[in-house]
Amino acid sequence: QVQLVESGGGLVQAGGSLRLSCAASERIFSIHYMGWYRQAPGKQRELVARITVGGSTNYADSVKGRFTISRDIAKNTVYLQMNSLKPEDTAIYYCNSRTFTAGDWYDSWGQGTQVSVSA
Repeated sequence: QVQLVESGGGLVQAGGSLRLSCAASERIFSIHYMGWYRQAPGKQRELVARITVGGSTNYADSVKGRFTISRDIAKNTVYLQMNSLKPEDTAIYYCNSRTFTAGDWYDSWGQGTQVSVSA
């Protein structure tokens, strides 16, 4: 199972920026999808951004144009650059990896990092 460690969360004012990092225990070029999810209090976990093994990206509509997912293959790390943050972006952000092995999909999750945006 892939081990994922997030960092970079914190408290920021609306309009500010944060960059989250997710360090993986395995080579990320062998992982089919890596992504960021978030869960706000009382809400379901939702996909924020995802990057495929081929480098394609997709984003939730609510973050398009503000967030950017990227990766450093040499460091086995995925990033989420968050700009123009809004109070509604407040949530715990989780890194996720998804691999297809032996005919099935396997998910791994990081421990989560808190992002809080004040108005």
